[in-house]
Amino acid sequence: MKHFGIVSYNIYCNFTNYGSALQSWALHQAIKKLGHTPVLVDYCPDILADKDPLNPFGNMWDKDEESRRMVELTMPAIRENFYKFDKFYRERFDRTKKKYTSANFNEIAADEHLDGFVCGSDTIFCPDEFGFDDGYYAKYNAMKGRSVSYAASFGDPHFTEETYKILNERLKNFKALGIRENQMIPYLKQHVAVPVQRVLDPTLLLPAQEYEQITAMSQEKEKYLLLYARRYSPKMEAYAERIAKENGWKIVDISLRATNAERGHKMAYEAGVEEFLALVKNAEYVVTNSFHGMIFSVNFRRPFVIFSREQCDNKIDELLQLFGLRDRMLVSGEEKFADIDYDDVHERINSVRQSSIEFLTMELGLFEV
Repeated sequence: MKHFGIVSYNIYCNFTNYGSALQSWALHQAIKKLGHTPVLVDYCPDILADKDPLNPFGNMWDKDEESRRMVELTMPAIRENFYKFDKFYRERFDRTKKKYTSANFNEIAADEHLDGFVCGSDTIFCPDEFGFDDGYYAKYNAMKGRSVSYAASFGDPHFTEETYKILNERLKNFKALGIRENQMIPYLKQHVAVPVQRVLDPTLLLPAQEYEQITAMSQEKEKYLLLYARRYSPKMEAYAERIAKENGWKIVDISLRATNAERGHKMAYEAGVEEFLALVKNAEYVVTNSFHGMIFSVNFRRPFVIFSREQCDNKIDELLQLFGLRDRMLVSGEEKFADIDYDDVHERINSVRQSSIEFLTMELGLFEV
């Protein structure tokens, strides 16, 4: 049995994020199933040091006055949501004894007695989002040559000649690279001498029944459509309202558009991770522009559509291609699409799941006890 530290984007952020929490939890579970002991590293990169989910105004994606007003109106729910996430990270993980930053990260070797590190998932390799963070790229002395990545993502990166040079140096810190999207795989295979493979997001390593242990009981008595918006989209809202009206469903809305309550939406931004899973699992239909909103709709076999969200389209399109569901990405809301054959979708997932677990098993086997 070996002890591995998971280093990823999760605890520290601007707005709490179901996907970042659940990908870390799923990787934690997957490593346990392989017979090892995972520990979530309480790590705050320098670039996130000034981000406060309880005071998000300085780091909002949309800077217009209307978006700011929506956040102000949502602040009571944002606070409730934050404390539920904090409880999730405290109670659902084995976690390091203390918080680590660039100032003290190398103390982790003496503090935690780890055999190695797993960096990932999410867009931790995206230079536009996090730069070349020393924790995400295993540059701390405690991590060099003692790290692998699992489902690390480059997002939609913009590299220059100079930043490619930095990337090539950072990649030397890893013993193997499991990457979430195909886009950078050819480049990596040309520039590193370690195993490289595209692998599934950790949330797809676990079948739906394994989420039952953390899924809350449903609190909704009526049939509902779940609208989960990671970023405001008027076309997505209009589509959700049309589909809900046609079917006689209410709308449960996880978004920052607090004034949607005036249009009859039940606002649910305060939902914690466990409640989010319940809301997806029990929805009649899911309308989202979230990568992990899509994944959990598929995990729970729910009818869904996902709206284009520019900076996320590459990762969404690649996964929809794997699922055989590319027609489920909408732009206008007027597109036509076929019914979902979930038996076929899950057969596709199972084949890649097996190869992804085998790659993770190989990665963890690279470390001596």
